[in-house]
Amino acid sequence: MDALHPRLLVERFADCFRFYDAVLPALIGAVRASGGAAGPYAHWDVDGQGVLVLFDRDAMAAVVGRGDLPAQTPPAQDRSMFVCRVDDVDAGLELCLAGGGELAAPACDRPEWGPGLRTAHVRDPEGNLVELQSY
Repeated sequence: MDALHPRLLVERFADCFRFYDAVLPALIGAVRASGGAAGPYAHWDVDGQGVLVLFDRDAMAAVVGRGDLPAQTPPAQDRSMFVCRVDDVDAGLELCLAGGGELAAPACDRPEWGPGLRTAHVRDPEGNLVELQSY
């Protein structure tokens, strides 16, 4: 049973699907367990455990009775982040950028966050913040 699995609610489902489908296998060994670019749902697992779910934002809004509200909000600080522990932050960053990600913060050592910690930050096609980390 999956204890936790992040679910990103996205408007640009096909773009986000292509990004995660291109990078998750190499980054963390994730395998797509279901879904496709047409949506509205797709998920990836590692060793049978859910690591990420994409769900079409409009489809979820309809389920919870919020379909009449606007999907966009003014620019604001991030409210969530998808974190991937990887063997090589620099190689992972290159992979994410080649897969359509946008650089948010370059790879750097962050000893103030933890011994031996190295991170890089990218945004997926929807703008969700993704942290690559190794330690």
